[in-house]
Amino acid sequence: MEKKRIVSVSFQCAGKLFDFDAIHLDLKDRDQVVVETERGKSLGTIIGAVRETDPSDCQSKLKAILRKADEHDIEMANKNASREEEALKFCKKRVQERKMEMKLVRAEYLFDGSKIVFYFTADGRVDFRELVRDLAQHFRTRIEMRQIGVRDEAKMVGGLGCCGRELCCSSYLRSFAPVSVKMAKAQGLALNPSKISGQCGRLLCCLAYEYDTYNELRKNLPKCGKKLNLPDGPAEVISLNVLAQKITVADKDGRREIHIDDIDKPQKQTEPVVQQKPSRPDVKTGTREKASGEAEKTARRPRRRGGRGNAPRNPGQQAQPENKTTSENNKPVITNPTEKPAESKNEGQKPSRPRRRNRRRPRRNPEQSTPQDKN
Repeated sequence: MEKKRIVSVSFQCAGKLFDFDAIHLDLKDRDQVVVETERGKSLGTIIGAVRETDPSDCQSKLKAILRKADEHDIEMANKNASREEEALKFCKKRVQERKMEMKLVRAEYLFDGSKIVFYFTADGRVDFRELVRDLAQHFRTRIEMRQIGVRDEAKMVGGLGCCGRELCCSSYLRSFAPVSVKMAKAQGLALNPSKISGQCGRLLCCLAYEYDTYNELRKNLPKCGKKLNLPDGPAEVISLNVLAQKITVADKDGRREIHIDDIDKPQKQTEPVVQQKPSRPDVKTGTREKASGEAEKTARRPRRRGGRGNAPRNPGQQAQPENKTTSENNKPVITNPTEKPAESKNEGQKPSRPRRRNRRRPRRNPEQSTPQDKN
């Protein structure tokens, strides 16, 4: 299966990249080509080399490059650039006359001159229908008004940043990354809007460049306010120098700056060894200790109410006195003929409770009627 030759094309400096099918053309980096877009024919610049990929990995509707740009195409592009300045001046004049709350940024002619696109910024929605009629009658072509943001405005206009270099967005930055105040705090910058804001009035894009590096270096440093146990004594962390890997501490002698490697890291505390209880002696050697332990256990047991022993289970039944005498052979002699002698096996055992029978309610015969039914 044949592979497709794909190349990336940009239509403005530091603009977005769009993929096109190179077909069989011999193209190199920075070559100017004429391509077909949704707005019509356009003149673009190739960025990078041609790459071969499988057709399944490419977009299904990938437009092809028409041809390489010749001298006639370049002259037409230069004429359109000169006409853009005149169109922008005329449109600004009309906006001032109508006192419209909008700021014109740029005017762009398409490659074939079939349309003029005016880029502007505004705080809210603007009704520019009458303005479009005036522009269409003057230029005799189609007019399009497109509203953009302040960051896109800085990208089109260009300029110099606070560092003295050309703006990143207008030189090489092709897409805008989200920037937050958290990035400025992580780098220890003063939260002054005039110092951390760019030409567009938003936070500087360069705040995101070193944010990940600061987060990695900060993992080795303690937090501000943490108390450390140094060889000279306890100290408290006041400030951090993330790039130099140094911290400023305050102790009894004053403030000083030390490197993170000079801090003696505290050793890990070993867990205390739990002493095992000595094993109990054998039955033969420690009969006394075992007997005393069993006596303590029995003494600790709570005594139940009513107690147990010879007390009768039935409260209505009275205990009969035991009239027993012993003979010379230690055999019990029963004086009461109604009482039976206890067996040797059951001597000293507690009397067993009588088994409780479950009384069932009599089933009701449906033929029998109750006095309530009769009523």
